[in-house]
Amino acid sequence: MEGNLKFTETHEWVLDNGDGTITMGISNQAQKLLGDVVYVDLPDVGDEAEAGEAFSLVESVKAASDLYAPVTGEVVEINEELEDSPELINESPYSAGWIVKIKLSDEAELENLMSSEAYHEANEE
Repeated sequence: MEGNLKFTETHEWVLDNGDGTITMGISNQAQKLLGDVVYVDLPDVGDEAEAGEAFSLVESVKAASDLYAPVTGEVVEINEELEDSPELINESPYSAGWIVKIKLSDEAELENLMSSEAYHEANEE
């Protein structure tokens, strides 16, 4: 699955759902750097996300880290399981630990994201 993902320089991953929406979360490297995630400040469904702007927050035992929207659009779904089980981000960052789904305003923004290979080369996991 990871090969289908695109990444931001700020360690968010993006999966193009093929229906005008994307699913996003944080990379395995990011969750390792954060340590045990204890809280996720989820946006509300209907919130607008602006590419490159902070729109959420992940707190761990080590630090609090802003999440940056990888694309511009409307939040159409949040992973409510994270409210009770934020550790899913550590246990399964690319599947059960997804954070939000966003309806894209401009699908061309996906072209601005890094491929999985480019991300891993830049971040030497």
